[in-house]
Amino acid sequence: MRLVVPVLLSFFVMSFVDLVGIGKDRVAGDLGLSDFILGLIPFAAFMWFFFLSVPVGILQARVGKKVMLNAGMAITGIGLFIPYFFYNFATVIAGFALLGVGNTIVQVSANPLLVDVVPGRRASSFLSFSQFIKAIGSMIAAPLAALFASRFGDWKVLFLVYGIISFLSVLWLSTVKVEETAVTGEKASMASAFRLLGNSYILMMVVSIFLVVGIDVGFNYFSGKFLTTRFGIEEVTAQSGRSVYFFGRMLGTFMGALLLTRLASTKGLLYSAILSIISILLILIVPSKAAAWALVFIIGLGVANIFPLVFSLTVQRYPERSNEISGLMMMAISGGALIPPLMGLVSDAMGVVPGMAVLLLCSAYLLIVAWIIIRKKIVTI
Repeated sequence: MRLVVPVLLSFFVMSFVDLVGIGKDRVAGDLGLSDFILGLIPFAAFMWFFFLSVPVGILQARVGKKVMLNAGMAITGIGLFIPYFFYNFATVIAGFALLGVGNTIVQVSANPLLVDVVPGRRASSFLSFSQFIKAIGSMIAAPLAALFASRFGDWKVLFLVYGIISFLSVLWLSTVKVEETAVTGEKASMASAFRLLGNSYILMMVVSIFLVVGIDVGFNYFSGKFLTTRFGIEEVTAQSGRSVYFFGRMLGTFMGALLLTRLASTKGLLYSAILSIISILLILIVPSKAAAWALVFIIGLGVANIFPLVFSLTVQRYPERSNEISGLMMMAISGGALIPPLMGLVSDAMGVVPGMAVLLLCSAYLLIVAWIIIRKKIVTI
């Protein structure tokens, strides 16, 4: 546990990218900007996953996961300090851009480093627990912003607090020595990383990451408008759907950490995909507001463990290519930048229900992937 705890703390730092939601809402109130301009906030944060993930994965194969993880958390801290000390829209964009750069590095490095410090057969369980840690940071951001606004008259104190936590995490991880899994075989390069996409299993799993992150960010971003338009829920109340969703995710990752010590990862992926597709389908058709709130929670519960399960099922099958695989999968987090605009386009053209139904198609793919893995016995863990 001496090694595991400081690595797990990096997943709390990882949650800071979810400040795009509360940041968008608060900046809108402070600066009175249009929805299109505000949409640059999540874009500035998530675009870096597409451009930097694979290069970061290759670089960390040379310098080590721990070094890269500390660099990512330090950049995250700097990104958080900028809009606290210098607050205007330009510095908000710059801060969230650095937050995205740092978070990209953290996500590429933290997941495989955690696999290195825990026993192999418990990797899925610990990766799910790491998402529980991440969900805590995501869930408490909005209440903390409200608390700081009422206590200090400035919601941006949240940036300061999270920035300090980022740098304290760097200091703690620097004090421990981690034996990282040695890279064997072909030397990592951009060509070798993208060549892995020629492996149908790896490609299938990378697309799974793209879509599950799309579901996560898409629901986080779209749920307020959906609940208001579909069920007539008051706008401010509907925005709290974000916290209900993150609470479901938090509880789901905690339950997953316990269940996956006994349940095969392949079955965990199948059950998660089934729960996700059923809950998303139901929220599209139920008439009840109470049922809608329950389903927001259940969607978070269903989605919670899919990311760590897909990651562990891939890395454990090809451990010698973990850096390149991690880079490819983190690149797929760019689904969080692309799925929400697609939902918006469909919503503008056809209405909010078809817009939300984009997530139904994403979850259907995940169910097919889980079925293929079990049916063809690609992996047995």
